[in-house]
This record gives sequence, structure tokens and C-alpha cells, in this order.
Amino acid sequence: MEGLRGECLSFFEKGSHYVDHVERVVALAKRLAEFEGADVEVVEAAAWLHDAGRTAEDLGECEDHAVESARLAPELLRRAGFPEEKIAAVVKCVERHRYSKGLKAETIEEAVLQDADRLDALGAIGIYRAIKIGLQAGKPFYDASIKPAEVYAGNSKTTINHFHEKLFKLPDSMNTETGKRFALQRIRIMREFVRELECEWEGVA
Repeated sequence: MEGLRGECLSFFEKGSHYVDHVERVVALAKRLAEFEGADVEVVEAAAWLHDAGRTAEDLGECEDHAVESARLAPELLRRAGFPEEKIAAVVKCVERHRYSKGLKAETIEEAVLQDADRLDALGAIGIYRAIKIGLQAGKPFYDASIKPAEVYAGNSKTTINHFHEKLFKLPDSMNTETGKRFALQRIRIMREFVRELECEWEGVA
């Protein structure tokens, strides 16, 4: 799998936060696969590949990084000597992993990859990622006058609203029992952070 790892990470610039994200998703996916009885080889390969098209999307070269990653996957897998009979399963996992598309997992391997990718948006790492991405986008961090939307429209107006509109809802989208358990552990950290921040911001704590 080392050859596939190198191929996938080569799509990102050195120091890109996507590299760290992909490596964490791989570790989470392997752990979930073991708990849930999924094919670890399929899950690990899909986790390495799932964001291969992300840079192309960021540059406006494709509309959907999940579709682009799935398009790239067969050739990368074959170059890495991956079993031919498992390639289709990996491609489906990659193509269907994206949260915003709302696709239901059809196999345990797809379920595991979706959960692993979503788990990396939660917990202490999730707080770090949300703040970093908000800063990069130039969003206000918090504004009490801007209330969170009831339905997430894909782009929150403030970083803290992103917690309310999307991140706090992720545990409900988990597919596996292990994923749900991990998500509930992580979401407690995030809720406490946001609750304390909002109190301190308003000078009531």
C-alpha cells in the first residue's frame, strides 16, 4: 500500500492540510473496518484515494472531487499492484464518500469510509480544522447577530455558525455503530468549546 500512498499524496502540495487529513482518515478507516468486519484492504485503498481530486476541484478543474478521485482511482490502483477484483469496490467507496452529496452507503466498506471522513471533522481536530478553514476563507469567527441557519446551505456565514449548521449534526449521519460511538465522544468536546466560547464572548462567563 506504500506505493499507493505515495501516488495519492503526490496530488497535494508539500505541507497541505489535506495530507494530514488523508492520513488521519486512513487510520480511522482501518480501525473502523476492523471493528465492523469490513474489507480492510478495500477501505484503506479508498481512504488513500478519497481526496485525490481535491486540488483539481479547488483550482476549478473539476466540479466534484469525489467523482474526479474515483476517475483517477483505477489507474493508480493498477500501478500499485492492487487486486483487480477489488478495484470496482474501491472506486464505489471513493465516488460515494462525500457528505454534501447525501449518498447512502450501499456496502459496509462505503459506510466505513463515509464515517471515517466525517469523524475527522469532529473533536479537537474538528475544532482546529474549522477555525483554520474559516480563517483561510476570510470568514468572521463569531457574530452573535448572525444566527445559524436551520438548514446548512453549504457555506456558513461565520465559523461558529458552521459548528451549529453542519458539524453538530454529523453524528446523526454516521452509518456504523462504531462510527456513532466515536462521533458522540468527539462531539462532546466541540459542544463544550462552543458553549464556553459564546459565553466568554458575551462576557457572561
